[in-house]
This record gives sequence, C-alpha cells and structure tokens, in this order.
Amino acid sequence: MPIYAYKCEACGQPHDALQKISAAPLVDCPACGKPALVKQVTAAGFQLKGSGWYVTDFRNGGGASKPAASEPAAASKPAASETSTSSTPAAPAASSTPTAS
Repeated sequence: MPIYAYKCEACGQPHDALQKISAAPLVDCPACGKPALVKQVTAAGFQLKGSGWYVTDFRNGGGASKPAASEPAAASKPAASETSTSSTPAAPAASSTPTAS
C-alpha cells in the first residue's frame, strides 16, 4: 500500500496516510478537524537501478550510457602510417621448403 502525503489548507499541518490505491482521498484534518486536506504530489520512495533504466541509459541525450574516457579511443592507437614507414627493412620470411645441399 502506498503512503500518501496530505496538507491541511486551513491550519497548514502536514499528514501522511497509508491507504489502498482504491481508497477515497482523506478530507478531514486530524489536527484541526476541518475538511480541508489536500493530497500533495511527492517523489517516489524508490529508485530503479541497473542497465535499461532511465538513470543509466537515457538521462544524457537518449543514447546508451558511454564509459567515461579522458581521450578518444582512436587517439590511443598508433596511426597506420606511423607503423608502415619504418626505416629498418623487414626480415626475410623463413622458407618452409627444405633446400638441397
């Protein structure tokens, strides 16, 4: 059963009530007895956690959450032009066929 928050418009006293969802809203203030209770809008008392929920996936612009990185992933890998322009020649490949001596 949810807990509903009420506030009396006559005396200003807050009141919380544990009620069924189908129950009628309270009207009479327990502090002053006047029929001036108004149901308040409150935040949910729980938070959904894990992947697939708003907090982790959709809060920052509608995409899946991205890991925080100080540099882009492409910057950490050496460029292809740097590795292919080596000044030392490559070693000859070893022959797998036997040679006659």
